[in-house]
Amino acid sequence: MNDVKASPSTRALALNKGVDIDKLAADLGRTTIGPEDLERTGAGKPAAGPAGDTSYWDVDHSQYGSVTEEPVTRFAQVAAANLGAANALIPQVTHHDRADVTAIEALRAELKPEAQARGVKLTALAFQAKALARALREFPRFNASLSPDGQTLTLKDYVHIGIAVDTAHGLMVPVVRDVDRKGLWQIAAEIADLAGRAQNRKVGPDEMGGASMTITNLGGIGGIGFTPIVNPPEVAILGITRTETVTIWDADTPRPVPMVPLDLSYDHRVINGADAARFMSYLAGLIADPRRIMI
Repeated sequence: MNDVKASPSTRALALNKGVDIDKLAADLGRTTIGPEDLERTGAGKPAAGPAGDTSYWDVDHSQYGSVTEEPVTRFAQVAAANLGAANALIPQVTHHDRADVTAIEALRAELKPEAQARGVKLTALAFQAKALARALREFPRFNASLSPDGQTLTLKDYVHIGIAVDTAHGLMVPVVRDVDRKGLWQIAAEIADLAGRAQNRKVGPDEMGGASMTITNLGGIGGIGFTPIVNPPEVAILGITRTETVTIWDADTPRPVPMVPLDLSYDHRVINGADAARFMSYLAGLIADPRRIMI
């Protein structure tokens, strides 16, 4: 069966599991295969260890002390399988940087009365998403997807930003469309709306796919940096953690500056280190001078 429809991430997961998608589709009498079909095949066993033996993973933990067990939801199982496949198949590198948010925080304070009047919470994330959209226009190779066989790079003439949302039922990534064409108020409102509906599992499938790049923001929780996993078929992901005050030396004078840590993980098959450094330098410059993203 040569006309089987499956997303790049599903094909990557099938490859990692050693599942022949065409044969599976024929066995199921289907022309479309999703990640949940791979879970039903029984092929979703742990990847083999160094010697090809996974038996050492199967441990009776109760022999060492008291334990409790809880079932892993189907949603979490699919997400875990996708993350595992992505991490196994993509040669990923993470570039760490930081950006001065003095101007953004001053502008947010200045606009707070208008935000309250509009009923919109103007978060730093709205500025960061807008800056990322501008950077993706400037560096189109980051706004791309690599085909599963690695032979074709698709460059996208749109800028959609995925926003990772931590929910009680697992991580969800709703997408804000055409961020490069929208103003800050609209971006902030849409992020809040999607995040709120994601918490209640009211985000539709059509609101979840097709991102140019994903932002995963841990700033409200903490941390000074991390290594986010690229979300295929995207080729990069931006991680953000909590803003910290950093001492910057202006000649011989120390100056405290609020800086936000930025972590860019990228697919090294598509993006090299020098390009990642240029991209992050450009992005940090936009965040430091938000006037540039509003032109």
